[in-house]
Amino acid sequence: MPDPISLLDLTSLNDDDTAAVIDALCVRAITPVGPVAAVCVLPQFVAVAAEALESTGVRVATVVNFPAGENEPEAAARDTASLMDEGADEVDVVAPWRAHLAGDHEAVARLVAACADECPAHLKVILETGSHHDATATRAMADAALQHGAAFLKTSTGKHGRGADLAGARILLEAVRAHDGPAGVKISGGVRTRADAEAYLQLAEEVMGMAWASPYTFRFGASTLLDDLLATRA
Repeated sequence: MPDPISLLDLTSLNDDDTAAVIDALCVRAITPVGPVAAVCVLPQFVAVAAEALESTGVRVATVVNFPAGENEPEAAARDTASLMDEGADEVDVVAPWRAHLAGDHEAVARLVAACADECPAHLKVILETGSHHDATATRAMADAALQHGAAFLKTSTGKHGRGADLAGARILLEAVRAHDGPAGVKISGGVRTRADAEAYLQLAEEVMGMAWASPYTFRFGASTLLDDLLATRA
């Protein structure tokens, strides 16, 4: 089982974030036992994070169409392109999950395809799995996202619903397993302890097999998880 620290997107997506907060986040990203995979910040702080993390190997992630998940593919694509130009390595875009649930079953495909054109290598698509209880809809959105350019499927924004759970994570992992091509899963929304992280890693091993999870295939999005991982490190 990999060290969860190496899989962590250390995250701060708060309305009261400042450049100083993000600078401090970037300092925390280089831990005594190695770096996290990425930091994830609001769009206005991408340049700050990119400068702070230059040459560290830690990637810069940001969010688009966040947190509402509007059904506006052109706007999401424009924002994605702009943020890549500012120094983002990865973009976490909220899928228009409400539109899908309301009957527009092409909404996710349209938005993901538009954003994937601007971020072809590392687009993570947030499906807000904790905000609805329709496993069939979750799987349909997951399949559409993967078929139209998602590099990762992500559970939630952490701003709506109950966040991540093992049942929702399983659906995303099973969609990735069935997909014809490489893809990953990011667990976000309520992952706070080493025990939480290890439960998801055990699930990933069950569904995907041993040695599948790596920073290229599996991530945790969290702000407080790092503290517990360091405190409980053997």
